[in-house]
Amino acid sequence: MKKTEGIIIKITGGFYYVEAADGIFECKARGVFRKRGMSPLVGDRVDITVPVDGYCSVDSVHERRNSLVRPALANLDNLMIISSVREPDANLYLIDKMTAAAVSKDITPIVVFSKCDLGSAEELVEIYRSVGIAAYEFSSVDLRGLEDIKKELEGKVTAFCGNSGVGKSTLLNSLFPELELQTGEISDKLGRGRHTTRTVELFKKHGGYIADTPGFSTVDIERFELIRKDELKFAFPEFDSYFGTCKFNSCNHLCEQGCKVIEAVEGGIIPRSRHESYVRMYNEVKDIKDWQLT
Repeated sequence: MKKTEGIIIKITGGFYYVEAADGIFECKARGVFRKRGMSPLVGDRVDITVPVDGYCSVDSVHERRNSLVRPALANLDNLMIISSVREPDANLYLIDKMTAAAVSKDITPIVVFSKCDLGSAEELVEIYRSVGIAAYEFSSVDLRGLEDIKKELEGKVTAFCGNSGVGKSTLLNSLFPELELQTGEISDKLGRGRHTTRTVELFKKHGGYIADTPGFSTVDIERFELIRKDELKFAFPEFDSYFGTCKFNSCNHLCEQGCKVIEAVEGGIIPRSRHESYVRMYNEVKDIKDWQLT
Protein backbone atom coordinates (compact mmCIF):
# COMPACT_ATOMS: atom_id res chain seq x y z
CA MET A 1 0.00 0.00 0.00
CA LYS A 2 1.25 3.49 -0.85
CA LYS A 3 -0.02 7.03 -0.62
CA THR A 4 0.40 9.65 -3.31
CA GLU A 5 -1.24 12.79 -4.62
CA GLY A 6 -2.57 13.83 -7.98
CA ILE A 7 -5.31 15.63 -9.87
CA ILE A 8 -8.78 14.32 -10.70
CA ILE A 9 -9.03 14.33 -14.49
CA LYS A 10 -12.39 12.57 -14.91
CA ILE A 11 -15.38 11.41 -12.88
CA THR A 12 -17.77 8.81 -14.25
CA GLY A 13 -20.00 6.10 -12.80
CA GLY A 14 -18.88 6.84 -9.24
CA PHE A 15 -15.21 6.40 -10.10
CA TYR A 16 -12.58 9.12 -9.83
CA TYR A 17 -9.67 8.97 -12.26
CA VAL A 18 -6.62 10.54 -10.65
CA GLU A 19 -3.47 11.38 -12.56
CA ALA A 20 -0.41 11.08 -10.33
CA ALA A 21 3.31 11.12 -11.05
CA ASP A 22 3.40 7.40 -11.80
CA GLY A 23 0.16 6.87 -13.68
CA ILE A 24 -3.61 7.22 -13.69
CA PHE A 25 -5.52 5.49 -10.90
CA GLU A 26 -9.19 4.50 -10.79
CA CYS A 27 -10.44 5.43 -7.34
CA LYS A 28 -13.48 5.35 -5.10
CA ALA A 29 -14.13 8.22 -2.69
CA ARG A 30 -14.19 7.54 1.05
CA GLY A 31 -17.52 7.79 2.86
CA VAL A 32 -16.28 10.81 4.82
CA PHE A 33 -17.08 13.01 1.82
CA ARG A 34 -20.75 12.01 1.89
CA LYS A 35 -20.92 12.70 5.62
CA ARG A 36 -19.52 16.18 5.07
CA GLY A 37 -21.93 16.85 2.22
CA MET A 38 -19.17 17.54 -0.30
CA SER A 39 -17.87 15.78 -3.37
CA PRO A 40 -14.47 15.86 -5.07
CA LEU A 41 -14.50 17.68 -8.42
CA VAL A 42 -12.61 17.37 -11.67
CA GLY A 43 -9.55 19.58 -11.19
CA ASP A 44 -9.23 18.89 -7.47
CA ARG A 45 -5.80 18.06 -6.09
CA VAL A 46 -6.27 15.00 -3.91
CA ASP A 47 -4.43 12.51 -1.73
CA ILE A 48 -5.05 8.87 -2.61
CA THR A 49 -4.20 5.46 -1.23
CA VAL A 50 -3.07 2.77 -3.68
CA PRO A 51 -3.47 -0.72 -2.15
CA VAL A 52 -1.86 -3.92 -3.36
CA ASP A 53 -5.31 -5.33 -4.10
CA GLY A 54 -8.73 -3.69 -4.49
CA TYR A 55 -9.79 -0.16 -5.36
CA CYS A 56 -7.69 2.89 -4.76
CA SER A 57 -9.31 5.49 -2.55
CA VAL A 58 -9.55 9.29 -2.57
CA ASP A 59 -8.68 10.19 1.02
CA SER A 60 -8.67 13.99 1.10
CA VAL A 61 -9.09 17.04 -1.12
CA HIS A 62 -6.59 19.89 -1.01
CA GLU A 63 -7.90 23.42 -0.50
CA ARG A 64 -9.50 24.78 -3.67
CA ARG A 65 -8.51 28.11 -5.22
CA ASN A 66 -11.87 28.34 -6.95
CA SER A 67 -14.66 26.22 -8.40
CA LEU A 68 -17.61 26.37 -10.77
CA VAL A 69 -20.99 24.80 -10.02
CA ARG A 70 -21.83 23.77 -13.56
CA PRO A 71 -19.75 22.39 -15.04
CA ALA A 72 -18.35 21.07 -11.78
CA LEU A 73 -14.69 22.08 -12.06
CA ALA A 74 -12.10 23.18 -9.53
CA ASN A 75 -8.82 25.09 -9.52
CA LEU A 76 -9.12 26.79 -12.91
CA ASP A 77 -6.45 29.22 -14.09
CA ASN A 78 -8.14 30.33 -17.32
CA LEU A 79 -11.66 30.54 -18.71
CA MET A 80 -11.45 30.74 -22.49
CA ILE A 81 -14.68 32.31 -23.75
CA ILE A 82 -15.50 31.53 -27.38
CA SER A 83 -17.81 33.79 -29.38
CA SER A 84 -18.34 33.75 -33.13
CA VAL A 85 -18.24 36.97 -35.13
CA ARG A 86 -21.04 35.76 -37.42
CA GLU A 87 -23.54 32.88 -37.46
CA PRO A 88 -24.40 33.66 -34.71
CA ASP A 89 -23.31 37.29 -34.22
CA ALA A 90 -21.26 38.17 -31.15
CA ASN A 91 -23.29 39.11 -28.07
CA LEU A 92 -21.13 41.41 -25.93
CA TYR A 93 -23.47 41.28 -22.95
CA LEU A 94 -23.16 37.52 -22.70
CA ILE A 95 -19.39 37.72 -23.10
CA ASP A 96 -19.24 40.33 -20.33
CA LYS A 97 -21.30 38.08 -18.06
CA MET A 98 -18.75 35.33 -18.51
CA THR A 99 -15.72 37.56 -18.04
CA ALA A 100 -17.28 38.96 -14.86
CA ALA A 101 -17.99 35.48 -13.52
CA ALA A 102 -14.37 34.50 -14.16
CA VAL A 103 -12.87 37.62 -12.54
CA SER A 104 -15.12 37.21 -9.49
CA LYS A 105 -13.64 33.74 -8.93
CA ASP A 106 -10.03 34.77 -9.56
CA ILE A 107 -10.00 32.99 -12.92
CA THR A 108 -8.31 34.72 -15.86
CA PRO A 109 -10.80 35.35 -18.70
CA ILE A 110 -9.60 35.04 -22.30
CA VAL A 111 -11.94 35.97 -25.16
CA VAL A 112 -11.65 34.32 -28.57
CA PHE A 113 -13.70 35.58 -31.52
CA SER A 114 -14.06 32.70 -33.96
CA LYS A 115 -15.22 32.49 -37.60
CA CYS A 116 -13.18 35.59 -38.44
CA ASP A 117 -13.13 34.50 -42.07
CA LEU A 118 -16.79 35.61 -42.09
CA GLY A 119 -16.13 39.11 -40.73
CA SER A 120 -13.58 41.26 -38.92
CA ALA A 121 -13.27 41.10 -35.14
CA GLU A 122 -10.67 43.86 -34.77
CA GLU A 123 -13.02 46.29 -33.00
CA LEU A 124 -14.35 43.55 -30.72
CA VAL A 125 -10.84 42.42 -29.80
CA GLU A 126 -9.86 46.01 -28.98
CA ILE A 127 -12.78 46.40 -26.54
CA TYR A 128 -11.39 43.65 -24.32
CA ARG A 129 -7.71 44.37 -24.75
CA SER A 130 -8.38 47.99 -23.76
CA VAL A 131 -9.61 46.83 -20.34
CA GLY A 132 -6.78 44.35 -19.78
CA ILE A 133 -8.55 41.17 -20.91
CA ALA A 134 -6.67 39.03 -23.42
CA ALA A 135 -8.61 38.69 -26.69
CA TYR A 136 -7.87 37.04 -30.03
CA GLU A 137 -9.26 36.50 -33.50
CA PHE A 138 -9.47 32.92 -34.77
CA SER A 139 -10.39 31.36 -38.09
CA SER A 140 -10.36 27.64 -38.83
CA VAL A 141 -9.78 28.53 -42.49
CA ASP A 142 -6.39 30.23 -42.15
CA LEU A 143 -5.70 29.39 -38.46
CA ARG A 144 -5.06 33.04 -37.55
CA GLY A 145 -4.53 33.51 -33.83
CA LEU A 146 -3.92 29.82 -33.17
CA GLU A 147 -0.32 30.13 -31.98
CA ASP A 148 -1.14 33.04 -29.64
CA ILE A 149 -4.04 31.06 -28.17
CA LYS A 150 -1.74 28.05 -27.61
CA LYS A 151 0.62 30.22 -25.57
CA GLU A 152 -2.23 31.09 -23.17
CA LEU A 153 -2.58 27.38 -22.32
CA GLU A 154 1.02 26.75 -21.28
CA GLY A 155 1.20 25.41 -17.75
CA LYS A 156 -2.42 26.37 -17.01
CA VAL A 157 -5.72 24.62 -16.30
CA THR A 158 -8.11 26.06 -18.87
CA ALA A 159 -11.84 25.52 -19.41
CA PHE A 160 -13.50 26.38 -22.70
CA CYS A 161 -16.88 28.08 -22.62
CA GLY A 162 -19.26 29.13 -25.36
CA ASN A 163 -22.82 28.87 -26.58
CA SER A 164 -23.68 26.19 -29.12
CA GLY A 165 -22.64 26.87 -32.66
CA VAL A 166 -19.87 29.38 -31.92
CA GLY A 167 -17.05 27.02 -32.88
CA LYS A 168 -15.75 25.79 -29.52
CA SER A 169 -15.12 22.23 -30.68
CA THR A 170 -13.69 23.51 -33.97
CA LEU A 171 -11.15 25.58 -32.02
CA LEU A 172 -10.25 22.63 -29.81
CA ASN A 173 -9.80 20.39 -32.86
CA SER A 174 -7.51 23.00 -34.41
CA LEU A 175 -5.47 23.23 -31.21
CA PHE A 176 -5.40 19.48 -30.61
CA PRO A 177 -6.39 17.38 -33.66
CA GLU A 178 -5.78 14.19 -31.69
CA LEU A 179 -8.82 14.88 -29.48
CA GLU A 180 -11.16 14.37 -32.47
CA LEU A 181 -14.08 16.11 -30.78
CA GLN A 182 -17.40 16.05 -32.58
CA THR A 183 -18.68 19.32 -33.99
CA GLY A 184 -22.29 20.35 -34.50
CA GLU A 185 -23.73 22.52 -37.23
CA ILE A 186 -26.04 25.44 -36.47
CA SER A 187 -29.72 24.69 -36.97
CA ASP A 188 -31.14 27.29 -39.36
CA LYS A 189 -34.62 26.74 -37.97
CA LEU A 190 -33.73 27.05 -34.32
CA GLY A 191 -30.94 29.57 -34.72
CA ARG A 192 -28.73 27.59 -32.37
CA GLY A 193 -26.43 24.61 -32.42
CA ARG A 194 -26.61 21.20 -30.81
CA HIS A 195 -24.62 20.29 -27.70
CA THR A 196 -22.13 17.69 -28.86
CA THR A 197 -19.92 17.01 -25.82
CA ARG A 198 -21.10 14.95 -22.88
CA THR A 199 -18.54 14.55 -20.10
CA VAL A 200 -16.09 16.84 -18.31
CA GLU A 201 -12.54 15.61 -18.67
CA LEU A 202 -9.11 17.17 -18.33
CA PHE A 203 -6.53 16.51 -21.03
CA LYS A 204 -2.86 17.09 -20.29
CA LYS A 205 -1.47 19.57 -22.80
CA HIS A 206 1.34 22.17 -22.81
CA GLY A 207 2.40 21.30 -19.28
CA GLY A 208 -1.12 22.05 -18.05
CA TYR A 209 -4.64 20.79 -18.66
CA ILE A 210 -7.54 21.71 -20.88
CA ALA A 211 -11.17 20.89 -20.20
CA ASP A 212 -13.91 20.60 -22.74
CA THR A 213 -17.22 20.94 -20.93
CA PRO A 214 -20.67 19.59 -21.83
CA GLY A 215 -22.72 22.46 -23.18
CA PHE A 216 -21.02 25.03 -20.92
CA SER A 217 -22.66 28.30 -21.94
CA THR A 218 -24.12 31.54 -20.68
CA VAL A 219 -27.13 29.57 -19.44
CA ASP A 220 -24.93 28.06 -16.73
CA ILE A 221 -23.44 31.45 -15.88
CA GLU A 222 -26.91 32.98 -15.54
CA ARG A 223 -28.20 30.17 -13.35
CA PHE A 224 -25.25 29.30 -11.17
CA GLU A 225 -22.71 32.13 -11.10
CA LEU A 226 -24.67 35.27 -10.19
CA ILE A 227 -22.62 37.97 -8.50
CA ARG A 228 -23.92 40.03 -5.57
CA LYS A 229 -24.64 43.65 -6.50
CA ASP A 230 -22.10 44.99 -3.99
CA GLU A 231 -19.39 42.75 -5.44
CA LEU A 232 -20.21 43.21 -9.12
CA LYS A 233 -18.05 46.32 -9.61
CA PHE A 234 -14.96 44.31 -8.64
CA ALA A 235 -15.66 41.94 -11.56
CA PHE A 236 -14.98 44.78 -14.02
CA PRO A 237 -11.22 45.41 -13.68
CA GLU A 238 -11.38 48.66 -15.70
CA PHE A 239 -13.28 50.24 -12.78
CA ASP A 240 -10.52 49.58 -10.24
CA SER A 241 -8.55 52.80 -10.62
CA TYR A 242 -11.68 54.92 -10.08
CA PHE A 243 -12.76 53.45 -6.75
CA GLY A 244 -12.75 56.11 -4.04
CA THR A 245 -12.62 58.99 -6.53
CA CYS A 246 -16.36 59.48 -7.14
CA LYS A 247 -18.21 62.43 -5.58
CA PHE A 248 -20.19 60.12 -3.29
CA ASN A 249 -18.74 57.20 -1.34
CA SER A 250 -21.94 55.24 -1.93
CA CYS A 251 -21.65 55.54 -5.73
CA ASN A 252 -22.75 52.38 -7.55
CA HIS A 253 -21.35 53.64 -10.89
CA LEU A 254 -24.75 53.48 -12.58
CA CYS A 255 -25.87 57.04 -13.38
CA GLU A 256 -24.85 59.04 -10.29
CA GLN A 257 -23.69 62.63 -10.47
CA GLY A 258 -19.94 62.95 -10.06
CA CYS A 259 -19.24 59.30 -10.91
CA LYS A 260 -15.71 58.98 -12.25
CA VAL A 261 -16.49 55.66 -13.94
CA ILE A 262 -19.25 57.32 -15.97
CA GLU A 263 -16.90 60.19 -16.82
CA ALA A 264 -14.40 57.62 -18.10
CA VAL A 265 -17.12 56.06 -20.25
CA GLU A 266 -18.12 59.44 -21.65
CA GLY A 267 -14.45 60.21 -22.32
CA GLY A 268 -13.98 57.00 -24.27
CA ILE A 269 -11.58 55.50 -21.73
CA ILE A 270 -13.93 52.69 -20.64
CA PRO A 271 -15.84 51.04 -23.54
CA ARG A 272 -19.51 51.99 -23.41
CA SER A 273 -20.59 48.40 -24.08
CA ARG A 274 -18.80 47.25 -20.94
CA HIS A 275 -20.53 49.82 -18.74
CA GLU A 276 -23.90 49.00 -20.31
CA SER A 277 -23.34 45.34 -19.45
CA TYR A 278 -22.44 46.28 -15.87
CA VAL A 279 -25.62 48.34 -15.44
CA ARG A 280 -27.76 45.55 -16.91
CA MET A 281 -26.17 42.95 -14.66
CA TYR A 282 -26.57 45.19 -11.60
CA ASN A 283 -30.26 45.71 -12.32
CA GLU A 284 -30.76 41.96 -12.70
CA VAL A 285 -29.39 41.19 -9.23
CA LYS A 286 -30.21 44.32 -7.22
CA ASP A 287 -33.41 42.85 -5.75
CA ILE A 288 -32.04 39.35 -5.20
CA LYS A 289 -31.42 38.47 -1.53
CA ASP A 290 -28.11 37.03 -0.42
CA TRP A 291 -29.71 33.71 0.55
CA GLN A 292 -30.91 33.31 -3.04
CA LEU A 293 -27.32 33.45 -4.29
CA THR A 294 -26.00 30.69 -2.04
